[in-house]
Amino acid sequence: MGRGLLKYGNVKGMFAAAERILGYDLLSLCLHGPETELMKTVHCQPAVFVTSLAAVERLNHENPKAIETCVAAAGFSVGEFAALVFSGAMDFAKALYAVKVRAESMQAASERVPSGMLSVVGRPQAQYQQACLEALEHCQTLGMDEPICTVANYLFPDGRVIAGHQQALDFLQQNSRRLHFARCSRLPVSGAFHTPLMESACEPLREVLRQIEVRRPEINVYSNVDGKRYMHASHVRRQLAKQPVVPVKWEQTLHEIYKRTQGQGFPCTYEVGPGRQLGAMLQKCNLKAYRTYTHVDVVVSHEED
Repeated sequence: MGRGLLKYGNVKGMFAAAERILGYDLLSLCLHGPETELMKTVHCQPAVFVTSLAAVERLNHENPKAIETCVAAAGFSVGEFAALVFSGAMDFAKALYAVKVRAESMQAASERVPSGMLSVVGRPQAQYQQACLEALEHCQTLGMDEPICTVANYLFPDGRVIAGHQQALDFLQQNSRRLHFARCSRLPVSGAFHTPLMESACEPLREVLRQIEVRRPEINVYSNVDGKRYMHASHVRRQLAKQPVVPVKWEQTLHEIYKRTQGQGFPCTYEVGPGRQLGAMLQKCNLKAYRTYTHVDVVVSHEED
């Protein structure tokens, strides 16, 4: 992750600044691993943030008009911090420090209790909230106090991530056919992110957001919390501080971004960062918008070097 991007713009400077802020060599971790360390949320969040902005530098080199004419941005979970930096609402170094605090706090919260996340694609008759309620009732029969099982990500129609205590997720997997889940699989993450199990991460994040300068975005940036665009600096601070404990409303965000009157054309869309997951979700939410989608990867092949 990050291989081949060092030749673009200020990418070397970004990774050098990241090493100072984080206290470890993020570039080496991205390039050489070990993957088990990179996948830990404490490292993965800064890696996604920095490599996403490195991919922006690549896009600026290959298609500067795309940057100059950009009117809106959004980012999934920690990617929202990258979108805000791109929009001019936050400085790179300050935002990365906030991401560091967010990642450390969420890692610590995830280690307090066995929990996780389950990716679910449901059939039309699937009832996700009802499935979560059944899982909670099952946990209560096991003698658990205050179990958590809730939708953590709204991805696309019939695409959800459900998160909570391990026992609740076990129940959902064991009863997936009865619950009308066409597919369900555990995500390789260490905790139930975007649920109340992350409550202890909110105050450290809120405190660091109070300390850093936040400005009104220069272009439209859409919040994961409600899918609406940010209006002013205090709105950014308030919504970002809620992020660890509330669902990522990505499907709702896409509907808001691509609202069009009849006959109005769709803009070009660029996914900058690791993987093509956001493009896959766009394809399921809005096929017309997806037709002008381009992926800007964080890995540059030898042929492109």
